[in-house]
Amino acid sequence: MPADGDPLDYARQVIADGWPDEAARFLREMVDTGRGGVLARALLTRALLGAHDASGALDVARENALLNPQVAEAILALGEALMAMGHLPTAIAEFQRALRLDPGYAPARLALGRAWLEAGESERALEQFEQLVVGSAGREEGIARARKMRTQTRADPGYVRHLFDQFSADYDERMRVQLRYQAPEILFDLANLVMPGARGLIALDLGCGTGLAAGAFAGLTSAIDGIDLSPGMIDRAQHRGLYRRLSVADIETALSEGAADYDLILAADTLVYLGDLAPTLSGAARRLRPGGYFLFTVERSAGPDFALGPKRRWQHSEAYLRRAAATAGFDVVGLVSCAPRTEANAPVEGLAVALQKPH
Repeated sequence: MPADGDPLDYARQVIADGWPDEAARFLREMVDTGRGGVLARALLTRALLGAHDASGALDVARENALLNPQVAEAILALGEALMAMGHLPTAIAEFQRALRLDPGYAPARLALGRAWLEAGESERALEQFEQLVVGSAGREEGIARARKMRTQTRADPGYVRHLFDQFSADYDERMRVQLRYQAPEILFDLANLVMPGARGLIALDLGCGTGLAAGAFAGLTSAIDGIDLSPGMIDRAQHRGLYRRLSVADIETALSEGAADYDLILAADTLVYLGDLAPTLSGAARRLRPGGYFLFTVERSAGPDFALGPKRRWQHSEAYLRRAAATAGFDVVGLVSCAPRTEANAPVEGLAVALQKPH
């Protein structure tokens, strides 16, 4: 560093030049020798993030925030480190805290908007981006992404992951006790109706959550794999010990890969986060062996196709399901009315569907 230069400007330039490790060593020495304050620690956090040391960055950011709880820059850096570690809800809380300290702090508002996008909350993201000065970095890109998200015919993956990560710890109690959730059992009864005597099936559980469907179908399957967007849910399912393989993935993407490996695919209360079911149905058809079954529940729509309900869950009509199934090459072998769960102590009107891939 030039003798008369600003050490922080030097570190920023080193990071910009693609040497975050070198910047981190330089800033660490400043901090350790007492020559670096709140801004140096915040920049050290970003250097460590650039060097792919998110854990180290979080340690530095937490100490900086404890030492400087009223400095928005320190709180912003903590939020950035939390984001890098995948702690989205707490990151959002820290960005909001930074803005309470300094409502005009544009980097914190931009970060909050991007975090809301990651959480799939397009309206909240748009609110933040529109408060930024026109022409400021990231504003127009953020607005465009938020508006595009509003037109999607499925729940945003970030929203679903954020939603289920938040209540993965008490999911079973919340669903079983509060919402009287019975989708796995409804599908089990439907399976016995359309495929009586089936045993030893190789199955795939879409949106497996904590593994309730795997438990319900244990008597019919010899092996079952699970897919879910939420790492928190996958962790809970892993502890249940019923799955052969578990993956954190988007079901549309996962179904587009691999071969016809399964006799049975399940989606208990999962397709409510998808409006257009064409990609999922075509993907399920390609992953099923000839004669295989796809069993799922949806919430019933009174309209002709599908619509977004008041709880941000998609609803589907019987006519739409029959058309979409035929387009994907399925035979509809079972379709019954059901109530997979309650809402405000009232049964949610739904459909349980069994599709079969022709032999």
